[in-house]
Amino acid sequence: MSIGLFIIGDEILSGKRKDQHFARVREILAARGLPLTQVIYIGDDRSRIVETLRRSLESRDVVFSCGGIGSTPDDHTRQAAAAAAGVPLTFHSAAQELIAQRMRELNVPLTPERRRMGELPEGASLIPNPFNGIPGFSLRDHHFVPGFPEMAWPMIEWVLDTHYRAHFTAQAHPE
Repeated sequence: MSIGLFIIGDEILSGKRKDQHFARVREILAARGLPLTQVIYIGDDRSRIVETLRRSLESRDVVFSCGGIGSTPDDHTRQAAAAAAGVPLTFHSAAQELIAQRMRELNVPLTPERRRMGELPEGASLIPNPFNGIPGFSLRDHHFVPGFPEMAWPMIEWVLDTHYRAHFTAQAHPE
């Protein structure tokens, strides 16, 4: 099984934020006897994200993508994933409810920007977020999580333990 990691965001490439995903995801995979076979850093350029995702979706690799699924104007990953897969963005009813529930808990308005976090590529399934309840999503063997490590890492572990356990080596055990 070939496993890739895409780290998306201008803030990583500019040095405003230090990447923490590469080392930790490598550890998460190693604990399960799985190798990391590629790491790609991509800025917040939608066309570049689309092209990278299009190639990887054709490869049948398993890919974890960190970043760009939030509600800020520079978050393009949801839209890019849909374009790369050739499917429309649709409002995912379960994602919408989780987002609305979180906004109620915080006692903040459910703005159009926040609602758009539940606009996912058609056919996507949800990845639970134990940190704040706002889900990530999976599309084929590509798994999209937030860029924040405290959210991303447990979500990646959940995907591995839920969908890829059969690929763990006999001597490896989840943390």
